[in-house]
Amino acid sequence: MSNSPTNAPAARAPMLSTAEALATLLGAASPLALADNGTETLPTLDALNRVLAADVVSPLDVPPMHTSAMDGYAVRVADLVQGNRRLAVSQRIPAGHAPEPLAAGTAARIFTGASVPPGADAVVMQEQTEAIEHDVVFVHTPKPGEWITAQGADIRKGSVILPAGTRLTPQALGLAASVGCATLDVARRVKVAVFFTGDELTMPGEPLRPGAIYNSNRFTLNGLLRNLGCEVTDYGIVPDKLDATRATLREAAAAHDLILTCGGVSVGEEDHVKPAVEAEGRLAMWQIAMKPGKPLAFGAVRRGDAQTGEAFFIGLPGNPVSSFVTFLLFVRPFLLRLSGVTQVSPRALSLRADFTQAKGDRRNEFLRARVNPAGGLDLFPNQSSAVLTSTVWGDGLIDNSPNHAISAGETVRFIPFTELLY
Repeated sequence: MSNSPTNAPAARAPMLSTAEALATLLGAASPLALADNGTETLPTLDALNRVLAADVVSPLDVPPMHTSAMDGYAVRVADLVQGNRRLAVSQRIPAGHAPEPLAAGTAARIFTGASVPPGADAVVMQEQTEAIEHDVVFVHTPKPGEWITAQGADIRKGSVILPAGTRLTPQALGLAASVGCATLDVARRVKVAVFFTGDELTMPGEPLRPGAIYNSNRFTLNGLLRNLGCEVTDYGIVPDKLDATRATLREAAAAHDLILTCGGVSVGEEDHVKPAVEAEGRLAMWQIAMKPGKPLAFGAVRRGDAQTGEAFFIGLPGNPVSSFVTFLLFVRPFLLRLSGVTQVSPRALSLRADFTQAKGDRRNEFLRARVNPAGGLDLFPNQSSAVLTSTVWGDGLIDNSPNHAISAGETVRFIPFTELLY
């Protein structure tokens, strides 16, 4: 028989590494394009930042014919090799005009992007020629293929130019347009509901009561979600009451893919998000070995009435920097994976630390830093999770391993905010 007291606290589960937590989140995220009504067709001009739901396959070669890469003259190399340096100009070929076959012993005046006439096998740039009346004299003997862009040099007919899962940048839209795509099949926008709990929260513009704080997280998270192209419903500040929280969860689950909250998932008497989610669905409370951050809640809320399935739930910590960093590292890739993006990991840089941090933390640290004019990194002096100033001052995060002190001059892993905000 055990001598342990019956009211002894349960042992805490070990903290998850950031890699373990991210892998679990991504493993649960099924792309919307695989579900019914998960895609839509948009005009290519309107598809910026959307995610392709199907491969874009080129129906043609690009360029669709041999074209001139220079202003100059199209020739048969054999005519110049034979020693004839002066040829009659038999035709003029601007871009967009169909040429006639090139007559032997003649040259064609041609312009950049114009179709090379049948029979020509090189272009001589105009700087290597001299025009004399209706003839042209060549001071250069070209090699076959010189200054000709071959048909299909950029894109071959039947090739996949943009795979499904590509997030459409301006240049990707241009590439799709270059093969004649007027419309694109894309994943629908991820629908996210967001709300905030805490009687201490006050909106800017309202008087700040004793003990109250302005709700900065509402503005930060709304901005982050919109940067990612989400369709956002903001339920605002929900009263610290269990029934109000449960009602908001039910309403949000009915029409959204993800419910995102900030704060209120601890076990305090006034923290009602945790019991509300457990009553309306399921919830796992994680402790992640990271700083700032650590607490993260992940689960789902059932859809009621005649609906089936559930909406995902993620609860972020309440401190503003913790909320910001955990969103970037976990919520962003989760949302991208829901959208069908295949590559969700941010690219990191190896940069020189121009500071010393004498002692590392036992957790994986994400330090706010910025690039200085010498190309090294400066550290924001106050790394507290409550100091939102650091996120505006900084250019990104140093991903510092647990228990690692940083010495000036060493190379560190730096993730720019430009890789994390979009």
